[in-house]
Amino acid sequence: MIPTNIKRPRNVDWKRAAAILYGDWGTSKAYVIGLAFAVAGYASFWLIAAMCVLTALVGLNYMVICRLYPDGGGVYASVRHRSEVISIVGAFLLIADYLVTAAISALSAFQYLGVPHPEKFAAASILIIGLLNLLGPKQTGGLAFLVSVPTAIVVVVLGLFCLPHLGIAVEHLQPLHGTLGQNWAGFVGIVLALSGVEAIANATGVMRLDPRSTDAHPSVTKTSTPAILMVMIEVCLFTALLGLAMNALGGLQIVNGDVNAPGAEGVRDYMLRYMGQIFVGGALGPALGDAFGFIVSIVFGLLLLSAVNTAIVDLIAVQFLMSRDREIPAVFQRLNKWGVPSAGMLLATLVPMLLVIVVKDMSGLADLYAVGVVGAIATNLGATSTDRKLSIKTWERTLMFGTFLVMAAIEMSLLIDKPNARYFAVTILAVGLILRGLVQERRMKREAVSATAPERLAVDLARPKTEALASADSESVLCAIRSAGRTLDFALHETQRLSSRLYLLFVREQPFMTEQDVSRKWQEDPEASQIFAEAKRKAENVTPLFCYAVSPSAAETIVDVAATLGVSRVILGAPQRHALTHLLRGNVIREVSNLLPEEIDLLVYA
Repeated sequence: MIPTNIKRPRNVDWKRAAAILYGDWGTSKAYVIGLAFAVAGYASFWLIAAMCVLTALVGLNYMVICRLYPDGGGVYASVRHRSEVISIVGAFLLIADYLVTAAISALSAFQYLGVPHPEKFAAASILIIGLLNLLGPKQTGGLAFLVSVPTAIVVVVLGLFCLPHLGIAVEHLQPLHGTLGQNWAGFVGIVLALSGVEAIANATGVMRLDPRSTDAHPSVTKTSTPAILMVMIEVCLFTALLGLAMNALGGLQIVNGDVNAPGAEGVRDYMLRYMGQIFVGGALGPALGDAFGFIVSIVFGLLLLSAVNTAIVDLIAVQFLMSRDREIPAVFQRLNKWGVPSAGMLLATLVPMLLVIVVKDMSGLADLYAVGVVGAIATNLGATSTDRKLSIKTWERTLMFGTFLVMAAIEMSLLIDKPNARYFAVTILAVGLILRGLVQERRMKREAVSATAPERLAVDLARPKTEALASADSESVLCAIRSAGRTLDFALHETQRLSSRLYLLFVREQPFMTEQDVSRKWQEDPEASQIFAEAKRKAENVTPLFCYAVSPSAAETIVDVAATLGVSRVILGAPQRHALTHLLRGNVIREVSNLLPEEIDLLVYA
């Protein structure tokens, strides 16, 4: 195998990184405020304020984690060097969280839109978003940014209309009632929408590098820090402001865990829309109030659906990475023609659909929610704060460990007080560990078989170049192949006719990569091994040299390998794809033609 030093492109700037985080944190205002009132009534502001403080603490700690892990700081990647078992537990807790995130975000979106039977619309939207992800996660950061901008504008406008009502809100504000244990349980019950911080930590590997930093010594603080800081300030400030202004609404009543308002029942799940109707309508008239409420529904509905997409993409990514590390079955890394793991997409789509259809209620989904994300964040903070090998300032380590203790206490409370959440998280963890056990068992059997009957197919180009190219007395040709078909036959015929050296390149194109993928050998890829074996069988007077690479961009890899080998000609087969596929994925031939140096000829065999 030729080392091509391929990594995922770092093209996520701070705006797109902020949009990824805002798609999760920003949506918390849509349902947390109403849920808090259903728990504590006109004393709910104090619980909301405590949640904002916790959000700020988590955000400050993840600025440090993103600085320490510029190639991926999510719980699975950052904890793995300490303990594989703990990293796997954290990953499955995160998977449990993302499954509920997709369900609760979709249901909340259609609660805001006010449609009948919102659970049915939510299930259908999850299915559509999942099917769209079969085509690949292109430009999702850009789309999230486009959705987040109008949402932020609407939140600011709503906040401005809330300001004149703060005096009344303070008059209505009540102190927390009940025991410390009851208030703690109420606070734990509204700790939602923190998983976005894990998503942005996982994304450090694709963030733009800081000035004067390199791939060998990466740093992404110029991207990650402002992204987290800006979203953290907006979420904490406006969630607290809107949570306080909600107390200016008179006549709110808690009925069977829901909230009724004068002339409107069940406003718990669309409290911001109701606030917009009342506050804007009181200032500008009922017609404009209703119009603004409709705008609130649309922008938050779109943002919540964007959060569904983010959760599905992250689910696919986590499953793929674990499969690449041989922790879960290989079916979760098997890619379709668009480079997407189909099995991972199915799980990421079908389970949230099932949840939203079975549970049907926001509070019921909230009961399943926080165990996964709180456990994952606590695991990451605890492992990082106690790692003495990391360069962390004393105050940073102290703050992180203190936040870990708070998150651990919340996790224990959730496990005790929310049996449904406990059963759900434990079920996901048990299923995941069973899958891991099956993978480990199968790998041990394979290793036992290979130890008794070792085989090697052909040439290993990882040998010193002087040995591989010792007989270089003619021009070389590189043929990129995806099958042992007519393009291969043509390449063998041409190199035999011209007495040229033939390199056969197989590119395993996949959007998600780990460090292990860069050094992966073609003998470990069944499809590549089969094609190379067939090529060796077909070759008569030609001895092809096999090249293999794993890359998110086949075109860039072909050009990179061609330049590295110094070939004089590149042979590609004409694609047999539908026009729509060309539009969605791009044309590899066109991309290679644009990137290939002028001294290397491009030959397309059709």
